[in-house]
Amino acid sequence: MRENTLKSIWSSKRAALNGWLHIPSSWSAEVMAHQGYDSLTVDLEHGLLDFQAALPMFQAISTTSVIPLARAPWNEPGIIMKLLDAGAYGIICPMINTRDECERFVGACRYHPHGFRSLGPTRARVYAGADYEQQANSQIVTLAMVETGEALDNLDAILSVPGLDGVYVGPGDLSLSLGLTKRVDNDEPAFLDTLDRILAACRAHGVVAGIHTNDPAYASQMIARGFGLVTVMTDTVLLGTMARQTIGLVRNGVAHSS
Repeated sequence: MRENTLKSIWSSKRAALNGWLHIPSSWSAEVMAHQGYDSLTVDLEHGLLDFQAALPMFQAISTTSVIPLARAPWNEPGIIMKLLDAGAYGIICPMINTRDECERFVGACRYHPHGFRSLGPTRARVYAGADYEQQANSQIVTLAMVETGEALDNLDAILSVPGLDGVYVGPGDLSLSLGLTKRVDNDEPAFLDTLDRILAACRAHGVVAGIHTNDPAYASQMIARGFGLVTVMTDTVLLGTMARQTIGLVRNGVAHSS
């Protein structure tokens, strides 16, 4: 089976840089895949796409060695299994608040005897290799999103679920749940203290912590803080930011030259 290089990055105590795909386009996914990310996440929760759009995006990512991940729209086994069968090498699952919810999520990603995933890796076998079903349990990454006060209350119970590879901090919902004002790239002391609590719990349980960021400097700070998977902006943000900067430069140039 094709190696999940995220696991080797983490075993060497390095941080993986993750890209995020909102745009339902195999072309934009392919362009992003050639920019140097370690992994790319196809977002079916808040991205503007469904399974039919996700499939060709996985195929586009496969033109490179970048690891394809998916954020499921919800903790629902049917779509989780379908995304894995399409070739996702890991699932980020939103709103995991209890141990039971985490067990349900991880179970959907693992074949018997470690879970209840149905056997039928249609594209995954083509992408990953003929021995996919024998190796998938050890290669597929499971990341439960911690984004509520309830999840924080149950953090140790969530992290103790066998087969969970890590958690992924959803900063927007977590900040909202904590009653804080900033949503992304939050530097409020209460938020940073919460991140340190999550990181300490992940270290104690031997799992990876991931986080979403919208600024390269903040992303670097999160790597230094100890996060092992750091998303650096989304395709939507990158497109909008670059377009805005470019137009600003041209308009300023026109203004200065006239």
